[in-house]
Amino acid sequence: MTNSFDFPPAILDRLKRTRMIAVLIVDEVQDAIPVAQALLAGGIEAMELTLRTAGAVDAIRRIKGEVPGMIVGAGTVLTPEQVLAVADARADFAVAPGTNARVVRAARERGLPFAPGIATPSDIEQALELGCRLLKFFPAEPMGGLGYLKSIAAPYAHLGVKYIPLGSVDMNCAAAYLNDPMVQAVGGSWIAPRDLIVKREWGAIEQNARKAVSAVGRK
Repeated sequence: MTNSFDFPPAILDRLKRTRMIAVLIVDEVQDAIPVAQALLAGGIEAMELTLRTAGAVDAIRRIKGEVPGMIVGAGTVLTPEQVLAVADARADFAVAPGTNARVVRAARERGLPFAPGIATPSDIEQALELGCRLLKFFPAEPMGGLGYLKSIAAPYAHLGVKYIPLGSVDMNCAAAYLNDPMVQAVGGSWIAPRDLIVKREWGAIEQNARKAVSAVGRK
């Protein structure tokens, strides 16, 4: 059965095609539009804007209103209240570093596509119990990388579970993740790092996006 907060097929297809999700922190709301445009110009069609600054929700709202080609997700969604805020901002999806039943249920009630974070088999089972089938593997590389993910994911492969690895994933390992069919996309914070956004180095961010797309290819 499909739950209301499952990822729509159109979003899943676009994530699979773009392959890379830029993970970023925006300190100044006015930087939201140019950084999204720089990523899109470089070939990155999806971004996760983390809720670690006061203006993050407003930044999501502005990108959704002015950069229609970008898939905009909210990251570090830790409370039901944040679920409501990002849903009202029209975020395309939300993710969290862990699996919090209250947060997942709030997303289900609002119909917000939600990928909880997992790092162990117990995490996976909790997420499955809550009806989630697209999960964030975090922190990917510190936990053991692709080899570790294959080990813990194997018992659940027949259920069609997919993963988005984040956490120290870079160009050197992204392609290996993406070659595995259980991986929907990978997230990278190096594409639009905070210091480049603060300095408004949009050209450098666009080049990073181009390098990422070149490294992993496109579907």
